[in-house]
Amino acid sequence: MLMGVVVLAAVVLSTVAAVLPLQRPDILAQPAAVGIGAAVVLAAFAQFARLRFRLGRGTVSVSWGETALILSFVLAPPGWLPAATLVGAAGAWFLITWLNDQRAVTDIVHLAASLSLGTAGGTAAAYAIAGPGAPVDSTRTYAGLIVGSVAYLLITLGLAVATLSLRRDAPPRQIAARVLHAKLPMFVGNVLVGISVVYALVNGPWWLLMAPPVLWLLQRTYRYHLRAEEERRVWEAFARATRTLGGSSEAAVADAGLRGALDVFGARRVEIEVSLPPHQRDGEPVVVHEGRLSVIETAADGDGGRRYVDEAPYDPMPGAAPGPVITREMTVGRTRVGELTVWLAEPTLPAARDELAVSAYADALAGALHDAAAHERLMLLDAKVAHDGVHDQLTGLANRRSLLTDGEALLQSLHRDRPVAVLLLDLNDFREINGTLGHRAGDEVLRTVAERLTDLTRDQELVARLGDDEFAVLLPSVATLADSATPLHEVPSPLPQAVRRAREIVDEIGRPVDIGGVRLVVEVAVGVVVEKAGYADLGELIRRASIALDQAKELHVGVAAYDSASDASSTDHLALPAELVDALTSDDQLVLMLQPEVDLETGAPTGVEALIRWNHPRRGLLTPDLFVGTAEHGELLAPFTRHVLDLALTAASGWAAAGFDVPVSVNVSARSLLDATFPAQVADALRRHRMVPAQLVLEITESMAVSDQGVVDEVLAALRDLEVQISVDDFGTGFSSLAFVTRVRVDELKVDRSFVTEMTDSAAAAAVVRGAVELGARLGARVVAEGVETADQRAALLALGCTAAQGYHFSRPLPADKIVGALRQLADAAPAKIVPLRAGEVG
Repeated sequence: MLMGVVVLAAVVLSTVAAVLPLQRPDILAQPAAVGIGAAVVLAAFAQFARLRFRLGRGTVSVSWGETALILSFVLAPPGWLPAATLVGAAGAWFLITWLNDQRAVTDIVHLAASLSLGTAGGTAAAYAIAGPGAPVDSTRTYAGLIVGSVAYLLITLGLAVATLSLRRDAPPRQIAARVLHAKLPMFVGNVLVGISVVYALVNGPWWLLMAPPVLWLLQRTYRYHLRAEEERRVWEAFARATRTLGGSSEAAVADAGLRGALDVFGARRVEIEVSLPPHQRDGEPVVVHEGRLSVIETAADGDGGRRYVDEAPYDPMPGAAPGPVITREMTVGRTRVGELTVWLAEPTLPAARDELAVSAYADALAGALHDAAAHERLMLLDAKVAHDGVHDQLTGLANRRSLLTDGEALLQSLHRDRPVAVLLLDLNDFREINGTLGHRAGDEVLRTVAERLTDLTRDQELVARLGDDEFAVLLPSVATLADSATPLHEVPSPLPQAVRRAREIVDEIGRPVDIGGVRLVVEVAVGVVVEKAGYADLGELIRRASIALDQAKELHVGVAAYDSASDASSTDHLALPAELVDALTSDDQLVLMLQPEVDLETGAPTGVEALIRWNHPRRGLLTPDLFVGTAEHGELLAPFTRHVLDLALTAASGWAAAGFDVPVSVNVSARSLLDATFPAQVADALRRHRMVPAQLVLEITESMAVSDQGVVDEVLAALRDLEVQISVDDFGTGFSSLAFVTRVRVDELKVDRSFVTEMTDSAAAAAVVRGAVELGARLGARVVAEGVETADQRAALLALGCTAAQGYHFSRPLPADKIVGALRQLADAAPAKIVPLRAGEVG
């Protein structure tokens, strides 16, 4: 479309301008036809003396058009100059393309029309300033010629930029800057030459004898200027391209190399042939990948290799001759990397310089390809090392390390109560196979077993070879034979389903197989263990499965399940001390559950018992009976007791600040009463939390209270001196309770929940409770019944005279952040009655 508009505009303007009565300056006494002919010749000569420079993947011509315009303006009628330029430029370009064996007629017409439009604009601008009556050698005429030349430049430059921006992959601003930078020096020279020739024609024609050498020198100067600019552009593009050659793969480097070569050399086509390493030369098929980048893998003839090809949409300017094809071998040291071939567009530099640039680029590309190949080999080696580190090289299965890592991660991703199973397999009489048929046959047996195990696995199940003839299968889901209506406590064990899977494996592996010409039946023994995902780590499960496997071999059966009764070496108790150390330094593992003690008659709170729980990261919520013994039999008792006291007193200070004046009860470990420093630890905790000693109740058991009487009495006496309250927990279950309470003054007796539960049905249990109540009244100690869960139990306790209780009937154990609300609710529901904390304070 642009071409049609330009050609039509040029024809119209040339026709209209030719009929305008524009007067030309009278310099020489020649007919108008001679002047018009001279303008045609000058327009043609300006194009013959063109210079070319590379722009993108094509070339741009710059000519002596301004000089031809100035001379034609003073020799021919101005109105005929557009037509003369159209004819002269078209004729010159037809001759140029005919000599170069080209027939780009449309491009020639478009180019000649563009020059004609520039001449029309330049002539109009010059005539507007000079006018018809101004002398040729006047300042006004020279100014008009200069302005006309500028107009000619701007019009031809604008049309060239518009045309090139449609044909080239560069923005118009970049094209304009590049063309103007190359054209501007020549423009200045053209204008000076043109004005000088006009001056000579008017004042001394003999000066024209100096024109040929001057023109020759200027042409050489222009040519060197353009070549210098082209060399600068080439090496700048070279630097940009080589910076992008680095890549982690051969294909990435080759792609960058192709794009860089097209940009650096303005090439029509670039081909990179990469030699294949020796281990890749055997029978390579031919593969072609479609797309902008063509990749061809050649068959193994000679060295073999891969060829990467990229071609530019070549759109040569009229008169441009295709450039040479330059091929350079790419080597690094004595190692041949491949070959680079560049099909140049019309050359703008001497051939030697183009060849030098291609050679330098080939060297840079060779280094990048060599580095990429080394990087790919290292990546393959790293991948092989990584693969071998977690896989068994013989069977391809995961190894022990991989099973422990991936399996543990899988277990942690499951719900902690989800049943999982581990099956541990061992081949029977495998040494006999190795000894009789050889290790190669033994390896074949192992591969066969691995294949059959893999075929039997389901989604997410892991199979591994642990070593020698031992394999393991992790089942992250073990189905149970129950429907949705089955109550949770009646859901059957998943063990039978895991055993069934184990028997399927035994049957599948036991199918006959031909090994070394001998038909064999491979027998295996399987140990099965089932556990919830959050209750044991994978290493422990494998250990338990190993115990079951030993049982299977000992009993000569195919499958045996893990029996904890036969396991005397569970690892839980070994890991517990270290895990408890971690728990003491953690903020969220050891937590308090707080249960209010209430007045039986009113329901108002009279105290709160602190119950420690361990939120174990692997085994879930643990009760004290599972971990307090660990603290008691190690060196953790003092820090553990300090931690529990801190938690309890922190909670108590919270409800005291809310206005509830009730004590907190803390269970005291047995060994704490044998520690002479324990009272000082309690005093320090009370001081740090700024708590009144009477607000702390220490609960001790009868069995501990009667042992080591001397030490216990001293510790208890020191605690009494602090005014800390003493409570006897689980009262009635010991053997020497009466002896203890007559020896040590206590503030509270807590009746064990077993008697409270049975008292409504058992006269003996009711008698124990009644005796405890009467004893407490005589000792001046309050009596608290534990485990009250029903209204009948509450009524029975009131009938017996018991005044306080705790249990689910009043409140379940609550976390620390909910205890204040529970105390407020109990207090608001109670009738207005003041209940003393101690029975001995009445009256």
